[in-house]
Amino acid sequence: MEAQKRIGFLRKEIEKYNYNYYVLDKSLITDFKFDNLLKELIDLEKQHPEFHDSNSPTNKVGGLVVNSFTSFKHKYPMLSLSNTYSEQELIDFDKRIKKTINHPEYVCELKYDGVSISLEYKNGKLIKALTRGDGGSGDNVIHNVRTIKSVPLNLFGMFPNHFYIRGEIFLNKTHFNKLNEFRAQEKLDVFSNARNTASGTIKMQNSKEVVKRNLSCYYILF
Repeated sequence: MEAQKRIGFLRKEIEKYNYNYYVLDKSLITDFKFDNLLKELIDLEKQHPEFHDSNSPTNKVGGLVVNSFTSFKHKYPMLSLSNTYSEQELIDFDKRIKKTINHPEYVCELKYDGVSISLEYKNGKLIKALTRGDGGSGDNVIHNVRTIKSVPLNLFGMFPNHFYIRGEIFLNKTHFNKLNEFRAQEKLDVFSNARNTASGTIKMQNSKEVVKRNLSCYYILF
């Protein structure tokens, strides 16, 4: 019982530190102390496999990455935004909006060019991570997504028992450039762009290549 309690405590503490560090940009603990807590949890889980939990934060460190995926229907269609390169199409869009809204205001922002993902949580635990696919169904890439440190595996606080949240998985340019520098040093082909690298990695199988791409450098924007 003591080991089970300690494992549960460590999982909650590490998730809290991960959330603050990767989502809120707050460091509540030194790297040394964090690494020690993580190492203790890894050791305890090895000693007590009966307390295995697929949503343990240890899965963010060298977690299983697979290349065989099961497809599921989206609870709600996962549609994409339309794009345009025509001024006239923008004018026509504005006219359509004004038919239903008086004096509309528009907000423009730069687009994160990444991979859309739909996360499903039940009783506070991440149970599915579906790609957009064809909009009606997507591949469950949860094993890969679990390794992204900014994705919470367990939720704490007031949340519905069952809900969905969508976001964009992306690789920022700093990490993308470092990755290509590393690949060049290793005499490997460099990647052409960050978006395709992120998309390809989400569907990779466990190999040295995954380690070289380093999923911990990926982020999700909700």
